[in-house]
Amino acid sequence: MTLRLPSADGSLRTYETRGEPLTLTPGTPFTSRTVFSAAHVVADPFADSNPDAPAAVDWDATLAFRRHLWSHGLGVAEAMDTAQRGMGLDWAGAAELIRRSAAEAKAVGGRIACGVGTDQLTGPATLAEVRAAYEEQLALVEETGAQAILMASRALAAAASGPEDYLDVYGHLLRQASEPVVLHWLGPMFDPALEGYWGSSDLDAATSTFLEVIAAHPDKVDGIKVSLLEARREIDIRRRLPGGVRCYTGDDFNYPELIAGDEQGFSHALLGIFDPLGPLAAEAVRVLDTGDTAGFRGLLDPTVELSRHLFQAPTRFYKTGVVLLAWLAGHQSHFTMVGGLQSARSLPHFARAYELADGLGLFPDPKLAEERMKTLLALYGVAQ
Repeated sequence: MTLRLPSADGSLRTYETRGEPLTLTPGTPFTSRTVFSAAHVVADPFADSNPDAPAAVDWDATLAFRRHLWSHGLGVAEAMDTAQRGMGLDWAGAAELIRRSAAEAKAVGGRIACGVGTDQLTGPATLAEVRAAYEEQLALVEETGAQAILMASRALAAAASGPEDYLDVYGHLLRQASEPVVLHWLGPMFDPALEGYWGSSDLDAATSTFLEVIAAHPDKVDGIKVSLLEARREIDIRRRLPGGVRCYTGDDFNYPELIAGDEQGFSHALLGIFDPLGPLAAEAVRVLDTGDTAGFRGLLDPTVELSRHLFQAPTRFYKTGVVLLAWLAGHQSHFTMVGGLQSARSLPHFARAYELADGLGLFPDPKLAEERMKTLLALYGVAQ
């Protein structure tokens, strides 16, 4: 079958669809790496809502997608950036998502870690208010039995006067945490409000502060998630971590090489791109479990072009492509997003995402994906 797809220059090109999906079935648990997919939320398409209103979530479809990820052995990183945290999903919605997903994880035996932030603060805040907001969210996550991920805070970035404020706030929180947490460093390409995090826009200085926090409380840090899209910096940080502290790559540009590792170590994974790549990523990690690094790279390296496309600048809108692929793959019945974010990317961007994902065999039902892509193209006035 063929489709006429729009290119960035306004022309139409003919694309011949793949036709056959990859055959990927659940397998044995991973043994060599701990792998989380940061999962998206499914909007309720029938809600009478708007971008300024609280998020309207289709809870059944949202939880079904998490069961899909768990069935392939992946952990779920919940209420993170991929779930539109701070981009349509407010703290009330995130809290409900955490409660429901944590309960579902217990029911099916899935691994879950949940984002702890300060997004209940909607205006300027003092450091004391930042600490209190973090404490409120940490308490909720721990009450559900989920692992906590201490996310970067816009409010802290705005309130902190220097590295010492980060050392104080994070030290306070780590002393309170009942179980080891994951520390999350999200770069400004994902959220411009996080520019200068850890007290400096100089990444070397920021890295030093980040590592100082960890060194002071190594028993309270399970690992770190680094989302800076700089492979060499992640490797440098990874090699400087205290023993027993993991590095979870959040680098959606360089994840195959970082997970594969080198003679001095490797990264585990907590990735937004593992939302659409879930079954394929799981298969690749199982190959890596056997010691077959070349086989792992052979499966995962071809996915990087799709990931770099979805995460192209403005990177924070990658979530639109993630949800597009979930719709095309049949994981949800519509292409609608919380806050109307489905409008954040162009039709040529969607067309290329479809082409790359289809070429990888990611759609379980290629005919369904083709028909849905035709519907989207028709809505934009592209006749077949």
